[in-house]
Amino acid sequence: MADFNERENRKKEVVAIIGAGISGLLACKYCLSKGFDPIVFESESSIGGVWTKTIGSTKLQTPKPFYQFSDFPWPNSVTEMFPDHQTVLEYIESYARHFDLVRCIQFNSKVLSLSYEDGKLSGDVVWGEAFNTNCSKGKWNINVYQVDFVIVCVGRFSQVPNIPEFPPKKGAEAFEGQVIHSMEYSNMDPETAANFVKGKHVAIVGFQKSGMDIAMECSTINAGTERPCTVVIRTPHWNLPDFFPWGLNLGYLYLTRSSELTVHKPGEGLVLSLLATTLSPLRWALSKFVEIYVRRKHRLAKHGMVPDHSFLNEFSSCSLSIVPEGFYDRVEEGSIKLVKRAECVGFSKEGMMLKGQIEPIKSDLVILATGFKGIDKLKHIFESKKYQEFIAGLDDSAAVPLYRECIHPRIPQLAIIGFSESITNLYTSEIRCRWLAELLDGKFKVPSIKVMEKDIAEWDKYKKRYSYNKYYRNSCIAALHVWHNDQLCKDMGWNPKRKKGFWAEWFQPYGPMDYRG
Repeated sequence: MADFNERENRKKEVVAIIGAGISGLLACKYCLSKGFDPIVFESESSIGGVWTKTIGSTKLQTPKPFYQFSDFPWPNSVTEMFPDHQTVLEYIESYARHFDLVRCIQFNSKVLSLSYEDGKLSGDVVWGEAFNTNCSKGKWNINVYQVDFVIVCVGRFSQVPNIPEFPPKKGAEAFEGQVIHSMEYSNMDPETAANFVKGKHVAIVGFQKSGMDIAMECSTINAGTERPCTVVIRTPHWNLPDFFPWGLNLGYLYLTRSSELTVHKPGEGLVLSLLATTLSPLRWALSKFVEIYVRRKHRLAKHGMVPDHSFLNEFSSCSLSIVPEGFYDRVEEGSIKLVKRAECVGFSKEGMMLKGQIEPIKSDLVILATGFKGIDKLKHIFESKKYQEFIAGLDDSAAVPLYRECIHPRIPQLAIIGFSESITNLYTSEIRCRWLAELLDGKFKVPSIKVMEKDIAEWDKYKKRYSYNKYYRNSCIAALHVWHNDQLCKDMGWNPKRKKGFWAEWFQPYGPMDYRG
């Protein structure tokens, strides 16, 4: 009876959600399902997050069966395996309407900072003290509100562009043309974007999804080889032609319970560790199976674009992209020009200067497809310098340390959803929001700070082992989807084995529909 009364009292507490993208909508939906009445702060005038402002030709990067709400499948009218961005946005909007989520959202309400006021607790307030017990808790100040719990769903890929730093007098001011970030291009409507690049020599820095999409659009608008679009590539990637290497769904290679036996896992124990070591030849073979397919389809050796790292490293870094159809045909015809393994070190009047080269890349327009400073954006939402250091570390070199990729052990009454990555962020965010809703409802308690930080350290070791370079900061769990979800299920008291039958459980890909109900 006491536990029931405690849960009911909690539902009187005020929950604030920052962001009405996919993660924010999911957090809102599952908070409502537990009897809470959340307030959602959205800085824009509409829902959808990154899908509201994106490059016109952008499509979903994951097959739609892996990118759908578990209780709201895609309509039968959507037949494409990789729907365009407008179709994805309409799907998200229909989800929000179906569950009546819009009534909870305050649009055009940007949260500039968060500050925490301690309750009656002495010393540092932490999760184990402030949430798992009946003692007096503090409050978060957010805009004009004081709230009991905050769910931060601001994402990684918006608002704070990653602009490279250049030496004095060698920045964009030295260039007679224009320099913009891909974010500015994405914010343009298709007609404005087309007029903006038309008739110009365009150079793009970066070879992830936005860089490739913009290059394709520029080469289409400025058809022919008179004004080729130049793409400066520092690191070649195992970007996929499709999701079906040699006709086999990639999910069967990397999203099954059996495939994860080949990978060393956080907290795996002796038996699983020995098994992962024994199966290392299979792990290598699976990676080579995909690499050979990508090399052949894209003719990577011919173009000098074979990456130095493995496909498993790419997958474990969540840096995969689907290459736009016909991209390498454009390269061969000359309307797209690739400058490989090069680094932009500044500008002259005529264009970009590359490391080790005297002559600039002559251009009229340079577009920096260099990503976003997600960690920087996240940490600066906190007023407290202490909390900023908890998020980013003293030297900004660590991954954000989140228990279950949701909560920081030393930041009380707050969760961060949608920041840790996977290859299908909707699927991952949904089960984390369900985990968080069960926690808020008092169905289970988080362990001690010491135990949480030990678990975080084990996951950090895994990320550094299988990611490449600094990409472990993406906090990617792509190669351990099932293992991660098993942990969340066990916390919630669910059976982690969601499929029927031995073969399906071990050899069929796991997806969002396996976690219905």
